[in-house]
Amino acid sequence: MKKQAGQKEIIKKVLEYIRPQWFRVLLSLLMAVISVALTLYLPVLTGRVVDHILGPGKVEFTEIIAILRTMLIAILLTAAAQWIMNIANNRIVYTVTRSIREEAFQKIEILPLKYLDGHSTGEIVSRIIADVDQFADGLLMGFTQLFTGVATIVGTLFFMLSVNAGITVVVVVLTPISLFVANFIAKRTYSMFKLQSATRGEQTALINEMIENQKVVQAYGQEKKVQTRFDEINGRLEKYSLRAIFFSSITNPATRFVNSLVYTGVGLTGAFAAVRGVMTVGQLSAFLSYANQYTKPFNEISGVITELQNAIACAGRVFELIDEEPQIPDPEPEKTLPEDDMGHVSLEHVAFSYTPEKKLIEDFNLDVKKGEMVAIVGPTGCGKTTLINLLMRFYDVDSGSIRIGGTDIRDMKRETLRSGFGMVLQDTWLRSGTIRDNIRMGRPTATDEEIIQAAKEAHAHSFIRRLPEGYDTMITENGGNLSQGQKQLLCIARVMLALPPMLILDEATSSIDTRTEIRIQKAFNTLMEGRTSFIVAHRLSTIRNADVILVMRDGNIVEQGTHKELLARNGFYAEIYNSQFVNTSSEQQQHAK
Repeated sequence: MKKQAGQKEIIKKVLEYIRPQWFRVLLSLLMAVISVALTLYLPVLTGRVVDHILGPGKVEFTEIIAILRTMLIAILLTAAAQWIMNIANNRIVYTVTRSIREEAFQKIEILPLKYLDGHSTGEIVSRIIADVDQFADGLLMGFTQLFTGVATIVGTLFFMLSVNAGITVVVVVLTPISLFVANFIAKRTYSMFKLQSATRGEQTALINEMIENQKVVQAYGQEKKVQTRFDEINGRLEKYSLRAIFFSSITNPATRFVNSLVYTGVGLTGAFAAVRGVMTVGQLSAFLSYANQYTKPFNEISGVITELQNAIACAGRVFELIDEEPQIPDPEPEKTLPEDDMGHVSLEHVAFSYTPEKKLIEDFNLDVKKGEMVAIVGPTGCGKTTLINLLMRFYDVDSGSIRIGGTDIRDMKRETLRSGFGMVLQDTWLRSGTIRDNIRMGRPTATDEEIIQAAKEAHAHSFIRRLPEGYDTMITENGGNLSQGQKQLLCIARVMLALPPMLILDEATSSIDTRTEIRIQKAFNTLMEGRTSFIVAHRLSTIRNADVILVMRDGNIVEQGTHKELLARNGFYAEIYNSQFVNTSSEQQQHAK
């Protein structure tokens, strides 16, 4: 895994996403300046009103009414400016977060399976959903309060200097205290928010894992163990969150204390100045208002900095995903699948391992003629499914080559290569949608009649008819409201509809009853005529008619031949075959007794 970028690099990337929104940023800045300028102009007008109240019975109402009209116009214009600024800020933030989410999702689609296999689903989902939401909240607060805060500080200083430079110096001298407080908090909150974000992703991953596998958890009585694990993660999240909140909560009281110091300093020096006649009571009133407005942004900016630390930490996790190395890009120009020799598959000196320190497949050679049925058998972990992953280019070989019709599959686009295969795996995959949509996935242009025919060939038509809406029945993600056998039948129907030139069947009938399996096997036999087929099987009775059986052990082919030839050799295949049927015979005898 790559080391997460530092704060400067993350901020630089955020600015790159914001750059296309430069017009809205400028508009927001302009509205912030207008809003602040008008807000700071109001104390001046208030001071003038005060100065027109000379004493009991000496109130200049005509001048005060004129000033009040001006104040009303200023208030309305301020409200309009703030409304436009908020619209611009929201547009900026949610356009940026939309772009980040789109890029992150697109990256998932081109990430090598090695990355996805090495990270939990929940943790990845947490980065794209929860972390981006946290980033959006921090960024929105930054735009909303940072611009106005800075503009308020600069504008207030300008107005205060125009009234009394001496008292303004008192305010400026006390300002570094607020900056010190903000810096102190920022350094400590980033690390805590970073740990909080990472732990939140870990918690989401566990919750996702438990929801998906709740039946397994309950079947093996693992509820207490899972609860203990969740409590441990939840405890760490509590600890990191409390620390982050503690440091961020210091912001308000600390900056309010600084605000009080500044206000007290202005009040004392201003009072003496008014007594000496240096400034009027109205000017002192305006100055006290400015002192209050001047210190308030420091309070807000400190809070913004705290939120931005959280936002940066969350953005870093999302950018870490976006910056991951994608899978090797498709070649340009690509080579297409050869029409004349479609199905001739050869593997030459193939070597592959998931991790460099643990060798799996070494110097693997295989030549499969067009239309042959190849069965792959062997103990768990010997490389059977790995061979399928390499054929489909879910993983690329470390060395050697895999060729179809003499063309290296690395010279083809993945989409072109995979369109030549139909695949049914032991692990089924269905998406949220109708039964019809799931079958049609392999061939979007198929008619309803063709879909029904494919379902009949897969022996799925009868159970589909019994569903509430038939082929229009909505199923949940991964077919949660169907049995495992029904889901597998739909995946088989999908392949029956697509009619690809090559087939991969990895325990394709493992969840189906024996009677239905015999029928589907006949349908498969018809489907496989003239098509190159790779079948991974544990039940050796299903592969007796294979043209060639590859017996794998530790990533190598240890035996190769037909069913009869391998039994006659009385080697490793015969050992596996006899162990299955000896066990079956023994069980039958015991039941008979």
